[in-house]
Amino acid sequence: MQAAGKLSSIRLGNMEVKIISRETIKPSSPTPDHLRTHKLSLLDQIEIGESIYIPVILFYSVAPGDSGKISNILKESLSKTLTHFYPFAGRVKDSFSIDCNDEGVIYIEAQVAIDMSIVAKEPEIDLLLPLLPSDSLERLPDPTAQVLVAIQVNFFACGGMAICACVDHVVADGAAAATFIKSWAEIACGANYIDGGVIYDCTSVFPPQDLSGFWELIANEIINEVPEPQCKVVTKKFLFDGSKITALRNEIGNGPGSYRPSRFEAVSALIWYAMLSTTTKNDKTFSTVTVSMNLRNRTNPPLPQQCIGNVYQVVESPMKKTINLSSLAGKIHETISKVDDDYVKKLGAGDAYLNTLRSKAKNKKFLFSSWCRFPFYETDFGWGKPIWFGTALRINRAVIFLDTRDGEGIEAWITLTQEEMAKFEQDPGILAYSFSKLSI
Repeated sequence: MQAAGKLSSIRLGNMEVKIISRETIKPSSPTPDHLRTHKLSLLDQIEIGESIYIPVILFYSVAPGDSGKISNILKESLSKTLTHFYPFAGRVKDSFSIDCNDEGVIYIEAQVAIDMSIVAKEPEIDLLLPLLPSDSLERLPDPTAQVLVAIQVNFFACGGMAICACVDHVVADGAAAATFIKSWAEIACGANYIDGGVIYDCTSVFPPQDLSGFWELIANEIINEVPEPQCKVVTKKFLFDGSKITALRNEIGNGPGSYRPSRFEAVSALIWYAMLSTTTKNDKTFSTVTVSMNLRNRTNPPLPQQCIGNVYQVVESPMKKTINLSSLAGKIHETISKVDDDYVKKLGAGDAYLNTLRSKAKNKKFLFSSWCRFPFYETDFGWGKPIWFGTALRINRAVIFLDTRDGEGIEAWITLTQEEMAKFEQDPGILAYSFSKLSI
């Protein structure tokens, strides 16, 4: 463990976040020489160009003991966890590999001068941003110097705490980030063993390719596109409790020839329908959506459920001619069902995947990504399970689904332009089935 960097504070409205310590945490045992190179699959390589961190924020009620004791538990267990997740403590070597050099991860502690419930109740994402280790996430000119994981532990004035873990998408998708955080908590509680399969060579399924010319090609094809400025993009959370989702599923499943959709399919259809209602008849902005799919259990045999890296794919779902909740839910169900072992094999063969990416880059589509059933609410470091968890991931025209604490409802974190959001949140279906305030 090594102290590093200068300390600072961040103020947003009445909320001040004061950094009180910053250090580097390294694996408790050095990574053996024969494990020093972690190979990147094609799906990992793509994320180098995307430059995204996955932020997860876990909120805990009043923690027992003093903050010094909690700090020691978190740092020591994090160090032990990194021996199992050793690529996370390394650095990107090139477009084909991670140098597992034990350089370590950033660990920051901060004091927040407000009550934790104020942050959780806020329907917009802005109050979560100061809880992130933001200065550690700035992209450096040299990617080989970029830290892959940064942690910020926030102690609130009320005695509660929020643990924020930001993991570079190059080494983890949402499922892998959840596995890492849960494993860290298990080790904090005294576990000495982490289930096997954390490190798995996915290059046999998704062989890496030389992408040196790929990103230039993409850049040339979208050269005239002007992305929306961040100041014109807003992220809000919409809560769908279990009873409302049950009613929605029943409504969709009541039509002739209809089937009863899953939670994800029902809420996705409702949001998609609301999106379509915000546009004119000739506007095709939301005529096709994409669904992010975890591929670990879609192969035969299945890949290890807890393996790190990127084992997901974004699949397109164009709408049918008949537009209603039932048809949209059915289309999403059909899209999910087609992702099987044959689909995954074709994904890793030839240029099919890169051609798909080129198409998506030229034609931006609304994205549905579900983190439901990921074990975030099982993450107990020794002072109880989280009372809430959230994310500060902001991707324009995307929705991220999170479980509510009881596992029955869904929080939908939706990002749109300000103009689109103003229309969307007034949609009758959204008003009928969702609300925005969370109480913890």
